[in-house]
Amino acid sequence: MAAPCGLRFDCGRICLDLAATADGAAERLTGPDHLRAWLTGAGLVPPGTPLDGVDGRWLGGFRGLRDLLLRVVHDELRGRAAEADLALLNSAAAAGQPPAPRVVRAADGTLVRALPGPPECAGLLAAVARDAIGLLTDPVARGQLRQCEGESCTLVYLDTSRGRRRRWCSSEVCGNRERVARHRRRTTVRREQFRGAAEDPVTTAEKYSAGR
Repeated sequence: MAAPCGLRFDCGRICLDLAATADGAAERLTGPDHLRAWLTGAGLVPPGTPLDGVDGRWLGGFRGLRDLLLRVVHDELRGRAAEADLALLNSAAAAGQPPAPRVVRAADGTLVRALPGPPECAGLLAAVARDAIGLLTDPVARGQLRQCEGESCTLVYLDTSRGRRRRWCSSEVCGNRERVARHRRRTTVRREQFRGAAEDPVTTAEKYSAGR
């Protein structure tokens, strides 16, 4: 799913969506406004939650946790994450208390989530870290972890598709790029074959005679 600021929320877990804010050299958390959009889009805070306190310190904290998640998840896919990184993840999970949501009645009568007050940075970081710990220690969810097969794409997602056949982080993004690239390769091959036949009339004539 695409979102403002180029953010992605289609990886299957909050911790993976945070990791997706850095894809190769692309930085998607470029400022406090982008972080506010991510916090709301990821569902860490309900829509309309006051986030006036989000500043450069928050941005540094979430980028730091994101870099840690990238190392841990990719290392676990390849083998084992470093014990020092696991200790850092545990520390982040214990550093704050995630905000407790409340159920309130909206103006139209529906029930919605709300927070009792502005959230704290440490509490939201702890919520993401705890989500990562839950993912890595759940054998079923862990077995669904996949790295996108798109060229140069580093995103990791949960493959919950039927038959576990999902190949790309997004069919609309990397999947479409692969289909376009495949079409271009086929077109190039056909063009080269046609050019080769046109530049070798003797061979073409021989094939024609042989066919007769």
